[in-house]
Amino acid sequence: MIDEMEQPDTSFRNRMHTIIFEADTRAGRLFDIVLLIAIIISVIAVMLDSIESINKEWSGTLYSIEWGFTILFSIEYILRLCSVKKPFKYATSFYGIVDLIAIIPTYLSLFLPGTQYLLVVRALRVLRIFRVLKFVQYLNESNQLQRALIASRRKITIFLFFVLTMVVILGSFMYLIEGPENGFTSIPRSVYWAIVTLTTVGYGDIVPQTVGGQALASFIMITGYGVIAVPTGIVTAELTKSQDPIHTQACESCGGDGHSFDAKFCKHCGAELTGMVFPRL
Repeated sequence: MIDEMEQPDTSFRNRMHTIIFEADTRAGRLFDIVLLIAIIISVIAVMLDSIESINKEWSGTLYSIEWGFTILFSIEYILRLCSVKKPFKYATSFYGIVDLIAIIPTYLSLFLPGTQYLLVVRALRVLRIFRVLKFVQYLNESNQLQRALIASRRKITIFLFFVLTMVVILGSFMYLIEGPENGFTSIPRSVYWAIVTLTTVGYGDIVPQTVGGQALASFIMITGYGVIAVPTGIVTAELTKSQDPIHTQACESCGGDGHSFDAKFCKHCGAELTGMVFPRL
């Protein structure tokens, strides 16, 4: 009797999971396309609301649209949590966090006016288009880039610490060479100048006046080209290590996707990938 009572609930959750997370069925594909259109319209509405002339004339309409989409996305978020076996795992995943952030600003605007403009973060949800339109090649490239960034995070962290140390030393030297009379009023301000110069941004708000300062600035500028190339080389090296193809179907437990064709368990939550189809392209 217990099994008979639980079966409809499980079946309903499976149907919801198929519609919300999968794009292989007509219903799932239609759901995702409608969702993408809603996301794009909501982002455009937020952007238009920031234009003063439009805001004066259409503020009431845009406010209603904003809340309408927020309620819609809130319901969708709850349904996503209900349709997976491990709601917390999905809630803490990349898309789960993005989905939550996409609705929070509207509620925050009730207490902190102006935070509703943060709703442009909903644009990140458009990344689902790669799965919806079955652009597996793009999804595969995105997955490879993610793995490369994770694999190279220690090297990049060490490199950033080295750069931070470097700009502190160079900024201090520039403070001693130029001094407050030339705009370098403190070591922190000189370090700021060193960062701007090393990254080849060059705002021009502070400019060395002495020969020694100009020589040091030239050295930092040339060094900047090499500094920019280092993290690029680190990530590129990691990108060449992995070329595994992936598919677009989502895990029934956490909603995570991007699994290899021969995967037995979900790489996000460890659940067994039962009842899933692994078609090869």
